[in-house]
Amino acid sequence: MRFPLNTPLGRMGIESLDETPGHCVASIPAAGLLNPLTGAPTLAPLAMLVDHTGGLVNHSRRPAGTWTVSSELAIEFAPDAAEIVASAPQIPVLATGSEFGPTISAPLAVCELTVEDRLVATATVRSVYISAPDHTIGWPDDPDEGELLPTLSERLSVEVAESGGATKTLRQLSDPVVNNSLGIVHGGISAAALELVASAAVNDGEAVLRTASLRVNYLRQFSGGPRARYEGTAIRVGRTMAVADAQAIGDDGKTALLARVTAYR
Repeated sequence: MRFPLNTPLGRMGIESLDETPGHCVASIPAAGLLNPLTGAPTLAPLAMLVDHTGGLVNHSRRPAGTWTVSSELAIEFAPDAAEIVASAPQIPVLATGSEFGPTISAPLAVCELTVEDRLVATATVRSVYISAPDHTIGWPDDPDEGELLPTLSERLSVEVAESGGATKTLRQLSDPVVNNSLGIVHGGISAAALELVASAAVNDGEAVLRTASLRVNYLRQFSGGPRARYEGTAIRVGRTMAVADAQAIGDDGKTALLARVTAYR
């Protein structure tokens, strides 16, 4: 199932191939996309695929009268993930998600990401239950015509705010297309942007550090706006590995999401 281009899933090119209780298979085109802060190829869009696939697995087994929102997302990338994705530019990355453990208060889903049966990442998504909303956001009719926006910054609706200092910053523009059905920025959009600023923070030098892991905590709702932004700062950059922290900060100045990225040469 393809999603309309005026939805966050459609904007990112997500396609659901199988949705059954406790199981989801979906894909995303990931080759050729660049980090707007560094100009280097990036695997950040895979965070959108993971959030959708794992989140849907958890959502499908929610108790009656409840809704789910992501609380944690974690991805471990294969060392050659970037090369695998780049070697098959016309083949989307496929995610297969399934339930992991019993459904209690914080359901957990596990995902495996592949390109033509070659493993590129493993991931988990943990969700929490909230009361089912009285209403959700609807999108206007979309004829599903046209093509995906050419750049990752356009798809995420972000723009570079600071790329030269120690802290790398992307602004999250106010754009209803990247909002989820609750009217806030889709968790996969935010997770991808957090990876971008964190990886940029550890790649100020000439040697390339590849993202090996991304871990995100969702603390509160996050919306785009004049002061809404993602900030990434290097904690340590060594000869073989580096660590960076990132946060999404809302218009109110409060941190809405936290992330940590580990990268290796």
